[in-house]
Amino acid sequence: MSSTPPKPERRRSDRRSNARATTRPSQESWFGALGEDTQAREGWAEDESRYDGNWQAAQAAQADSNFLTRQARRLIGSGQTAFQRIYGAFISARAALGVALVATMVVAALFGVRPPWPVVAVSIAYAALSLSMWVLPRYRRSAAPRELARLRSPQWISTIGVDIVCFGALHWMSPASGLNYVALLVLPVLMAGVLTPRLMALATASVVTLALLGVAWLSVLAGGADVTALMTQAGLAGSGFFVITLLAGELAGRLAREELTARGSLELARQQAQLNRLVIEEMQEGVLVVDRRGRVRTANPAARALLAPSGVSREAPFQLQGVEAWNALVKSVERAFAESTWPEGGRDVLLDFDSAPPRTLRVRVRFTRRQAPDPSEELCVLFVEDVRSMQARTRQEKLAAMGRVSAGIAHEIRNPLAAISQANALLSEDATTPGQRQLTQMVTENVGRLKRIVDDVMEVAPSEVQDGGPIDATALVAAVCSEWARTAGMPIGGDSLLRVRLPEEPLGVFFDPEHLRRVMVNLLDNARRHAQQTPGGVRLTLSARDDVHVVLSITSNGEPIPPEVERYLFEPFFSTRSRGTGLGLYICRELCERYGARIDYRLRAASEPNRNEFFVAMRRKPLAGIEAPETRLHLTS
Repeated sequence: MSSTPPKPERRRSDRRSNARATTRPSQESWFGALGEDTQAREGWAEDESRYDGNWQAAQAAQADSNFLTRQARRLIGSGQTAFQRIYGAFISARAALGVALVATMVVAALFGVRPPWPVVAVSIAYAALSLSMWVLPRYRRSAAPRELARLRSPQWISTIGVDIVCFGALHWMSPASGLNYVALLVLPVLMAGVLTPRLMALATASVVTLALLGVAWLSVLAGGADVTALMTQAGLAGSGFFVITLLAGELAGRLAREELTARGSLELARQQAQLNRLVIEEMQEGVLVVDRRGRVRTANPAARALLAPSGVSREAPFQLQGVEAWNALVKSVERAFAESTWPEGGRDVLLDFDSAPPRTLRVRVRFTRRQAPDPSEELCVLFVEDVRSMQARTRQEKLAAMGRVSAGIAHEIRNPLAAISQANALLSEDATTPGQRQLTQMVTENVGRLKRIVDDVMEVAPSEVQDGGPIDATALVAAVCSEWARTAGMPIGGDSLLRVRLPEEPLGVFFDPEHLRRVMVNLLDNARRHAQQTPGGVRLTLSARDDVHVVLSITSNGEPIPPEVERYLFEPFFSTRSRGTGLGLYICRELCERYGARIDYRLRAASEPNRNEFFVAMRRKPLAGIEAPETRLHLTS
């Protein structure tokens, strides 16, 4: 019974302690906020490694500097906390004040006024100490809020403590020197109000006020001056010091809290900028950020591929003007800035390339700043997409439902097809005449063709995606090429139709080995079918494009694919052969999309020997804990 009452009391005490902890920054003014600033910055520095390492590296890479203001970049790049910057400003002010004291002594001597030697000694000593702290970076940058919160700390003694002693001594000797040094005591009071907790700041103001009252009392005892006037003057100056302490603490605390908020907002802005950059980099739609002068500020890989189909792309920033093939796009951008409007659905722009077929792009424009102070800083965002891709996607959506129906029909065809095959096998055993054997052979061939079509349809039918994993693309590509060359009866060596170039180190990609094997065999068969039968007519290259993608490229020296055929390359049931099913490239694309890869065709420059190129961009994955097989290929170029 006696143990139950303390629980509510403990909860109430916890709530009171939480309330005190919540209100502590406002009670301790600048010091409390600065303590949070230091902790927040230390935490930010620890987390910064997750966001591009350091600001200079991110700025050099132009990853997210376009999203932040110049002032914010200066704040992050300075490497100092708010406390350190204010502390450095006070150290500089003390150095300037020390020089001013010595200069005052020199000027007074030039005019025939000789200050007492104790005043000169104190002034020179203070100037030497303040200048040494200002010159030596170790003393200027080593301060922290917790150190100035202790009276015995070297930082507090060498700054506020020295100022009180020196300026108090100068004020005590002011009657002999003929100068008034009361105003100098504002510096330690102000420094304590800004950089120390409120209680210590008020204690500093109290010490200074007591020193003023003590000097006034000694002056009354020494010279018989008016005690009322001197004590009143000292009391008013002390009251002013208390007011300065309170106001400086409140203003500094507010400034510190606002800077903490700004730092938090800045870090959130950096994270959001990098997330936006990652999303834009992975978009299939091209994105260009263009200013009024035609300068491309940002361009994602999809946009660079659309603007340069020959494979020679430019890294942003670059100028749209000066490239003849981009004239239509330049005119569209100028029109967008002039009219400040653009159709919601976009406009079609024809790009005429010398080394590639013309390409029609659907361009949509969005404006980021309609009324910028500087017209040259107005930006617009261009979303570009190949019209052929849009049409293919529309047809793909229409074929999706048909594909599900076809899969169901293909599943139902398997049983009758198996029965026909068995019946034809029985009939072939009883066939005695050449005519009967020819008929059964025709049935066998067409049953096999139907079976291949059914298998292909079932392969691309909607089903559960298999889990892929990191595989060694270098070893797998080498093994598939060797097996394919042996199957095709192709010689291995310098006179081979196939030339292969692989990297020396293993490259890990996210794919299923059997599915990647099927994609490669299909592309190699197509390349061999349409290539000229000369050495190097088919070339295969595997390379790492960057830290994210690995590209498999297969080229052939056959006739360039006409534009009217290119637009239907990856559509189902489209084939240029009379006996082809038209599902080969369609299956390759479906398999690539399952693992986040992208397959496409492009016509290379006319100077290239192999102009037709099919490439597969796969996601790169580390090969930790996976031993690469010893398979190597000697079909290198």
